[in-house]
Amino acid sequence: MTTTYTVSTKSADVEKKWLLIDATGLVVGRLATIVAMRLRGKHKASYTPHIDDGDNVIVINAAKIVLTGRKREQKVYYHHTNFIGGIKERTAKSILEGKFPERIVEKAVERMLPRGPLGRVQLGNLRVYPGPEHPHQAQQPQPLDIGAMNRKNKRSA
Repeated sequence: MTTTYTVSTKSADVEKKWLLIDATGLVVGRLATIVAMRLRGKHKASYTPHIDDGDNVIVINAAKIVLTGRKREQKVYYHHTNFIGGIKERTAKSILEGKFPERIVEKAVERMLPRGPLGRVQLGNLRVYPGPEHPHQAQQPQPLDIGAMNRKNKRSA
């Protein structure tokens, strides 16, 4: 009689890769789900829920993402100033045309990760840049073509 048992990955045994994703023409939600899955490590056979065994992900050209439908004009991001009546709102269009357009991708991925200490560590493995250049050439990131995975992932702007 053979017994099978579940092997739980230790944090010392985790092998992290560096992935490079070009977000030009990619749909935000579809990009965010794939990035969140890679950050958590759910694509690996050695996935352990309480260990950070996901990869490091670099997203470039985040300013060239695509929002489907009329979300560019209608999607609203809220934040509160912690003062009475201090709720503020910004549309996705104003963020994309503003100083930090990469925040759309960061927020989409952040909201797909678990809340808590582990989710914050996993979010720290994400780097998003609005343009094509990034300072992580020394890590030799492997390109990941999300547009080729499914025809719905890529749209023309």
